[in-house]
Amino acid sequence: MSYTITLDPARQELDRIHALLASTYWSPGIRKEVVARALASSLTALAIEDGSGQIVGVARVVTDYATFAWLCDVFVDPEHRSRGLSKRMLAALEADPRLATLRRWCLATRDAHGLYTQFGYQPVRPGVWMEKRLPDANWQQMPPG
Repeated sequence: MSYTITLDPARQELDRIHALLASTYWSPGIRKEVVARALASSLTALAIEDGSGQIVGVARVVTDYATFAWLCDVFVDPEHRSRGLSKRMLAALEADPRLATLRRWCLATRDAHGLYTQFGYQPVRPGVWMEKRLPDANWQQMPPG
């Protein structure tokens, strides 16, 4: 099989990207409207299987396009894994000239440390980075009103 990696927002198919992300451990059941808003505010790489034209992978960057980027939502359909698609999507994002002045990239992962160390990511020093986590219940159901 052959694949195309693209950052073209015109190639984004919301239904398919939503289905992929809603199946992940980090955003189970996320609402389609939330995914749409996230895509509109991000630089997104897609892996597209050439024969079917179906999106089989996604990787998203939230950035100010000046100094900082947060890499997130990196996911490849299980049927298309072990073909280098995550690496190709990450390489495409890092090569984008709009990100040439970034000083810091960050990410969070539970199980893909080996992938990210190949791109120069290292564990964060304790005591430096902080986070605030909010409940994600609104991802799964419409708020009242």
